[in-house]
Amino acid sequence: MNPPTRAGAPTEIPADAADRPMTHEERRVILASSMGAVFEWYDFYVYGSLASVIALHFFSGLNPTAGFIFALLTFAAGFAVRPFGALVFGRIGDMVGRKYAFVISILIMGLSTFLVGVLPSSASIGSAAPIILLVLRLLQGLALGGEYGGAAVYVAEHAPPNRRGFFTSWIQTTATTGMFLSLVVVLGTRATLGEEAFTEWGWRVPFLISVLLLVISVWIRLRLHESPAFKRMKSEGTISKAPIKESFGRWKNLRMIILALLGLTAGQAVVWYTGQFYALYFLTQTLGVDANIANILVALALLLACPFFVVFGSLSDRIGRKPIIMAGCLIAILTYFPVFKGLTHYANPALERAQSLAPVMVQADPADCSLQFNPVGTTSFTSSCDLLKAFMATNSVHYVNAAAKPGAVARAIIGDQVVPSFDGSALSRVEFAARNRILQASLMQAIRDHGYPQRADPSQINYIMVLLLLFFLVLQVTMVYGPIAAMLVEMFPTRIRYTSMSVPYHIGNGWFGGFLPPVAFATVAATGNMYDGLWYPIIIALMTLVIGTLFVKETYRNDLDATPD
Repeated sequence: MNPPTRAGAPTEIPADAADRPMTHEERRVILASSMGAVFEWYDFYVYGSLASVIALHFFSGLNPTAGFIFALLTFAAGFAVRPFGALVFGRIGDMVGRKYAFVISILIMGLSTFLVGVLPSSASIGSAAPIILLVLRLLQGLALGGEYGGAAVYVAEHAPPNRRGFFTSWIQTTATTGMFLSLVVVLGTRATLGEEAFTEWGWRVPFLISVLLLVISVWIRLRLHESPAFKRMKSEGTISKAPIKESFGRWKNLRMIILALLGLTAGQAVVWYTGQFYALYFLTQTLGVDANIANILVALALLLACPFFVVFGSLSDRIGRKPIIMAGCLIAILTYFPVFKGLTHYANPALERAQSLAPVMVQADPADCSLQFNPVGTTSFTSSCDLLKAFMATNSVHYVNAAAKPGAVARAIIGDQVVPSFDGSALSRVEFAARNRILQASLMQAIRDHGYPQRADPSQINYIMVLLLLFFLVLQVTMVYGPIAAMLVEMFPTRIRYTSMSVPYHIGNGWFGGFLPPVAFATVAATGNMYDGLWYPIIIALMTLVIGTLFVKETYRNDLDATPD
């Protein structure tokens, strides 16, 4: 064994280390860690893709809009608890062992997913159904918080010093592969059973078949040995007795966690979620592309780009992790607006043409306008401004705001046509409903008369160009995500590595990334500009670019076995 060196010091790499083939044990380590992670991401995304169907079965007591919102909130709850899962499983991983932590995490994830598939609906057991569903989603989020750190640390501690980026990049493919697998299974089950049967009971199938993946993944993982670095630390008696306290109670470690969050994972997360989730949302909700078409295009883009996780992970072993991650953030900052405008041009040219020939303006007293974002479905929008903006948001109509005189009744100007609104705050429910139907019909007729399409015409979609743009977005994801596991592992000493790297990763991805869709939606609803939701990922990526460039040090030659100062 080499003598211990100072933490963060570069390690000497044998000249022939890069030439030797991967051993059987190393291949098994990567396969076991990657398979388990694919399975866990599959479980997580199946719920997200079936949120609208789940709302029908578990939130049937609410109106359809509120039910869908609550289904999405239970999905978001899984993201919210991921950092807490990182703390729980990080502590286990740093005190008991890497292997045991992620075996437990996969068991919790798998069993929770299976139970969602057999959970009775609210029609059968009433309010207990959504409560149990929420508990299962929280357990899934906790398990996912423990999975990534365990897999990344375990693989990195088995990897040769000059191939950690290559080895861990296989784990980086798992989130995309899991999402791709979930899309394929859901689409395949839908096509096989038919929409009626799928909505009634077939939606449970993707959850139930996950138990087979669980058995295989657990069997493979139980055959693995503990990581060499942890066994060495255990034999030397240097295991941390309080990894959470040591990670957050010492400024040197806490500073590295903060830098890892703000200078790496926050930007990585928003680029990841924009390229894979927000792009899909933009196609279906904003541009009106058929959901099956959009899912297939996104799935193909994921499939084409997936090998580049390994390409950039391997490249980071030669030129460093930091330049690739920062370059990915920079490219995203510079290209998001033109790429998403390109999606509009190639996916729904009729909408782009209508926006150009007949721009829409909402002219209203600013004091009359509310934020068109109501996550719990309790607020009624009855002012003249709110009624117009609600219509525009619901129908994905791009518009600009113009201030009117105080107290003026809002109006929509669509091309050369003016549609006045009305103030419904003092009307009875019956009167309001009657007036609102007339207003909605007038607005709908106006936008149709000026060429605004109801949906994207499949015959007008340039599928090749849309696919290329989606591929370009996912390629940026591979740049920021491919090298990051190795970099996070290399930033922290062995005794607190699992805890210290997991927390910033899951705060970045669970909070900064996971809440990108609602923040972007709120921004678009407030401004009327369907591209303004991109400001959120651009600002976060810019923050990471600045902090990462100035304050985060390169790590690719760090010694994982070094002792801290």
